[in-house]
Amino acid sequence: MSHTKSEIHFPPDFRWGTATSSHQVEGYNTNNDWWAAEQAGGTVFENQSSGRACDWWLRAENDFDRMAEMGQNAHRLSIEWSRVQPTPDTWSEAALLRYRDMIEGLHARGIEPMVTLYHFTLPKWIAERGGWENKHSPEWFVAYVRKVVTALGDLVTLWCTINEPMVLVGQGYAVDIWPPGERDLNLALKAALNLARAHAAAYHIIREIIPDAQVGLAKHMVVWKPHRDWLPTDHLITKVFDYVTNHAFLRAVTRGQIWIPGRGTFVIDNGKNTLDWLGINYYQRYRVGAKIFNILRNFFPGIPAEVIYQATRRGNQKGPGPWGEIHARGLYESLGAVEKYGIPLYVTENGLPDEYDHYRPRFILMHLYQLSRAIEQGMPVRGYYHWSLVDNFEWDKGYNPQFRFGLLGVDFETQERIPRKSGQLYTEICQQGGLTCEMIQRYAPLALPVIFPHCDGLT
Repeated sequence: MSHTKSEIHFPPDFRWGTATSSHQVEGYNTNNDWWAAEQAGGTVFENQSSGRACDWWLRAENDFDRMAEMGQNAHRLSIEWSRVQPTPDTWSEAALLRYRDMIEGLHARGIEPMVTLYHFTLPKWIAERGGWENKHSPEWFVAYVRKVVTALGDLVTLWCTINEPMVLVGQGYAVDIWPPGERDLNLALKAALNLARAHAAAYHIIREIIPDAQVGLAKHMVVWKPHRDWLPTDHLITKVFDYVTNHAFLRAVTRGQIWIPGRGTFVIDNGKNTLDWLGINYYQRYRVGAKIFNILRNFFPGIPAEVIYQATRRGNQKGPGPWGEIHARGLYESLGAVEKYGIPLYVTENGLPDEYDHYRPRFILMHLYQLSRAIEQGMPVRGYYHWSLVDNFEWDKGYNPQFRFGLLGVDFETQERIPRKSGQLYTEICQQGGLTCEMIQRYAPLALPVIFPHCDGLT
């Protein structure tokens, strides 16, 4: 890592990539819980269906060509469980062959695959049996993992077992936004524990089949700050949110046990030290606190109020809708918060919904600057996977134009790829292996005083 007054160079073996997930790009994944929810209505923006998505099942290689042209040397993609195991007693060799073709296609273009085994979607037959609430879910996951890794293990070194387990738990079991559409903290705890057990068991199976495999997971990290610095309860709630959302699951798969406030300690069998690396998905900062009336309710029980709320401060940039504050330093802070686990780190997702590409170039530059600071200070970050290569089906946001994440736009009617300025910027970053003063002047000059304050070209 080198940093001069006009250039930042990342390590020569740094992985520059993008990330996608199967249901969001493949099209017509008709046998999973998300497709069922889309058809039932009431979950997705304007009751949209993922439909054809980005048509990757038929022609992912076209976008692989674009990755190679952009200078990317890595890509994170996921396997769709419902394609591989459409029923409890059926395995699709055709689906595995298609995934093999995809992964070989990446290798042929000089792109190293990172394969995620579970990215939010369950086969319908598992969802109908209670999904992650079912005590047998870790066993079902391990059987699927064994099948996939046996079939594809000669092509893949970097395995990601589960994507954002606590996001799934929160969205699906705590706030009733995603399938299975529950609002029950007891079910949320049961699902979280089964996800931890599933990861631990999968880790050992993968290492048994491929002894030199590197196995990790992608953990969503949020920077939580008290909304009111003067209010002690806001600080307390911030600490609770930080622990539960950011660190509880990681303790389960590094220490082999998980402590839940008010519930006690739970042991995860064979869960200790089941991470060879950790992926960080970082997007935003939230400010959190207690409703004033809720505090008063402790003294006057008749006052109705919510327990917590999230907020942003006036003047701070935020994303659309419920999104929090855009805060590039939060990437540095999040990496610092997990450095204590003592394992290699990857930024497995980082991006911005921005249909017209007004802010994404500056977002990329500012976050990569913070990433460079982390590496300079010795944090073992091995790669950066931008979310995402292309616009895609954004879960409950569907195809809402406010939630377009692609370096390349997509016309979902024609499947045309539409170049964006941020895509050209990322191409230059990947090809040069870093950032330059001149690059920032062209794409996001407002970032220049922060990244290169002493650049000779600064005007």
